[in-house]
Amino acid sequence: MARERLAELLDASAEPAASSVYRKVSKTDLSVVVEGVGPLRFPVSDKQAVQLRGLGRRARFGRGEQTLTDPEVRDTWEIPKESVRVEWTEAFAAVLDGMRAELGLPPLCELTPELHSMLLYETGQFFVAHQDSEKDDAMVATLVVTLPSAHTGGELVVEHQGRTKEYRGLKTAVSLVAFYADCRHQVLPVKTGNRVTLTYNLLLTGDGQAVTAGHPLVSDLAACLHTHFATPVVLPYSNRRGDPPARLAYLLDHEYTARGLSWSRLKGSDAARGALLRAAAERAGCEITLALAEIQETWDAYDPDEDEDAWYGDHEDEDPDDHEDTHSADDKQYVLQDMIETSTTLAHWIGPETGRLENISLDLSDAEVASTTPTADMAPYSSEYEGYMGNYGNTLDRWYRRAALVIWPRGQGFASRAEASPGWALDELIAMAHAGRVTEACEAARSLEPSWHAAGRYADQTELLRKALEAARELDDAQIAAMLLRPFVLERLVPGHGPAFADLAAHYGDTWIGGLLHGWSEGWRPSSYGLAQESLKWLENLPRLCTALSVEGSPSTEAARRIVDLSWTMFAGQVGPALDGPLTSRQEAWLTALGAPCSGIIAAAAQLGSTSVLEDAHKLARTAGDRAHALAMATLRAAGGHRAGFDELAIDCAERIRALLAQPRRAPGDWSIELPTGCACELCEVLGTFLRHPERRALDWPLAKDKRRHVHARIDDAELPVRHQTRRQGRPYTLVLAKTEALFEAERLARERHETDLAWLTTRSRKVST
Repeated sequence: MARERLAELLDASAEPAASSVYRKVSKTDLSVVVEGVGPLRFPVSDKQAVQLRGLGRRARFGRGEQTLTDPEVRDTWEIPKESVRVEWTEAFAAVLDGMRAELGLPPLCELTPELHSMLLYETGQFFVAHQDSEKDDAMVATLVVTLPSAHTGGELVVEHQGRTKEYRGLKTAVSLVAFYADCRHQVLPVKTGNRVTLTYNLLLTGDGQAVTAGHPLVSDLAACLHTHFATPVVLPYSNRRGDPPARLAYLLDHEYTARGLSWSRLKGSDAARGALLRAAAERAGCEITLALAEIQETWDAYDPDEDEDAWYGDHEDEDPDDHEDTHSADDKQYVLQDMIETSTTLAHWIGPETGRLENISLDLSDAEVASTTPTADMAPYSSEYEGYMGNYGNTLDRWYRRAALVIWPRGQGFASRAEASPGWALDELIAMAHAGRVTEACEAARSLEPSWHAAGRYADQTELLRKALEAARELDDAQIAAMLLRPFVLERLVPGHGPAFADLAAHYGDTWIGGLLHGWSEGWRPSSYGLAQESLKWLENLPRLCTALSVEGSPSTEAARRIVDLSWTMFAGQVGPALDGPLTSRQEAWLTALGAPCSGIIAAAAQLGSTSVLEDAHKLARTAGDRAHALAMATLRAAGGHRAGFDELAIDCAERIRALLAQPRRAPGDWSIELPTGCACELCEVLGTFLRHPERRALDWPLAKDKRRHVHARIDDAELPVRHQTRRQGRPYTLVLAKTEALFEAERLARERHETDLAWLTTRSRKVST
């Protein structure tokens, strides 16, 4: 494939570059003067080390946004930088230039040292493995200068992509180690004596991307790009071919932060390859930019220390969930077998037009990604191992951050940028329309259609919809307007969108608006237990939205009625089927939470005079059963005092409560319990017979494990006042059931709650009291 050929060409294009390099210079090539100590004499004596210790403070380190002091992590003394004066001879410049070349940085660049700190490591002191932060936008590497001293231990260990190098200080010469900022490194404990170092930030200046268009590889790379963007992709799990790739992302070998991402600060072979690809992209008529990618790989893997035989044998009374093993895998080696899946998402890039770092979100297909170094060969920033689960094998998830060169054909630039940043695309369309370039804006908008559906997944949907509403009106094309608005869902529409939405309703008409709203309503996102919390909050605030849309004379008043109708259809469709069955504490909590959303729909319907919704709401509340009553009471309490649209609901609830209170109380010796319907198996028939018996309170029931589980589940799911335990004697074990006093307590509490509810209803509605 063309992308694989491109990666091979780039692999062969650059000389292997080191991630860390070493030099030594004579002790006469620098002088160090410390205020309060005077000129240091080499090798540094124990006496001067004691003086330095007197000036030092415990060195700190960064962790995320925090700056910490912890001798378990970094145990060393830092001498105040303002007290240190360092002078080098001319030999230092030559050393830095040699290091630049060996690190693979371009010849027209220069490394500039900036003193960061002076450190003293006494016997036993160390610094655990860590990675340096970039302390300047131009920083690409760190330089550690170890002053001559008679110490042992204290080796500097530098690791990059699984390769480790160890550097020791010298007694009679100055040693210098430069390494890229993305290298993990540590200082091993000093065994004897004192280790004294100077650390520098190495800043990169100059032209790091100089390459002639006549380089022999540019033509070959440009041909690879032409082929890549002209070859249809074979669709997964089929032999059919789709469209050619929209872009190519070539993953770089070094790690970069958002702060350090820049063409001028690419490291090692990345710089040479970046320059070649820029020239090739120009020749192939493509645009190119730098980006940061988040990569996740899921592997079939196993723990070599795991006893596979432990998963077999007789575990008749063990819970299979006990075998789940999910934990961080950062500090453990697992054996990788086959890759199950991988995903690559671009999270930031340098805007092709602005030249500034932009937050984006763009998922790439495997056919759009190329690399010289496989991601699996690099160090993940996080890992998670999930052991045997009973229905699939062990898996290891690994997460990586890599930089990428992202390329796309120049003619597809607008669509490519829009897929990564829909907000930018909408701003551009609006700006074109305002400038009178409506035809050009419509043509650009049509180019978005193949991928615009993904706009509904991006952050800040409220602001994105605001822009989409404006663009839909400015482009003055009903078909394009519908396409731009299609990715959204109804719950993204908020009162602030009212004027723009009303303008669209007036411009494109009722039929167009009706189709738009119907499409939006199909995007409701139910959770595992009804509607998602975000949807419920939106329904609660529905009256405010309807107020914004139904200003007197507004053409969007009819649209507001449609929204209320669609909201009720969705709500009733999700909640209605769940109103049949016993009222458990879990169900009651859920239905109570639905009170405010249900109240919001009814209030909006009353506000707009939507009688059909009000009638359906009252029918729903009159549904027989405790669950419907719980929902109705929760709705009334959420509505508060006297509000239009709720009187009929309050009357229905009061009548039901009075009927319940009129029923005779349970006799003191009546232990009968009704088993809820739902299963007609033999076990439930026996269980039901026992529960309904008014005098029988206990049952000893020999049952196998799977049958005991079924009975346990039936009792627990219905929250029946029955204690169930297993007597582990004989075979099969015996399930012991016992009815509890909670049966009478629950009925007493229910009656008290009904009395309280009726009193509350009576004080808030004259119609209820009569």
